[in-house]
Amino acid sequence: MKALRALTLSTTRTVLIVIAAIVVVGVLGAGGWYWYATTQQRAMATYAEAMTRAHALGSEATADARAAAIRELEAALTQYPSGRGVAQVAYQLGNLRYQAQQYAPARGAFELAVAQGATRTLRALSQGGVAYTWEAERNYAKAVEAFKAALEGLGPKDFYYEELLLGLGRTQELGGQKADAIATYRRALGELSQSRRLDEVRARLAALGA
Repeated sequence: MKALRALTLSTTRTVLIVIAAIVVVGVLGAGGWYWYATTQQRAMATYAEAMTRAHALGSEATADARAAAIRELEAALTQYPSGRGVAQVAYQLGNLRYQAQQYAPARGAFELAVAQGATRTLRALSQGGVAYTWEAERNYAKAVEAFKAALEGLGPKDFYYEELLLGLGRTQELGGQKADAIATYRRALGELSQSRRLDEVRARLAALGA
């Protein structure tokens, strides 16, 4: 009887210990989830504030106003480097840096947007942004490669495809890759039959003697 009572007490203690451990894990898990959710909310609020001010900049924005918006976006990314909206913030930062002719930093921001899991549309815009920074620096070889990378996985019906394809042809032409440029422009004529820019494409082909 004593042995049975001892076994029962031992089993009860074990059960209680297990229950206590489960409770502790549950509390820690809930605490972790609350911390994560709260951090994400703060990040989104910080992102939204910075993005709102950046979007408010018009085409006539002063250099000082643009610089202030850039600093605010940078601060948001530094404070919350992994929030859910980080890709959008990085893309906006890239745009402002590009407008300020800070091409290398702009490229870094666009690349960050891609690395942070940008949506399909935002990814195309960001990769296009990378290509435009190389083009602005007149590094046409790298611009060509960047446009090719941006076009991977896209088709004529996809958003931004036309802009990227014509950007590829333009940088090939500017970089002295005449045969490649002709091939790209002819590809554009075949794939973008409803485009409003067909006359532009034909003009480029004529200028290239094709």
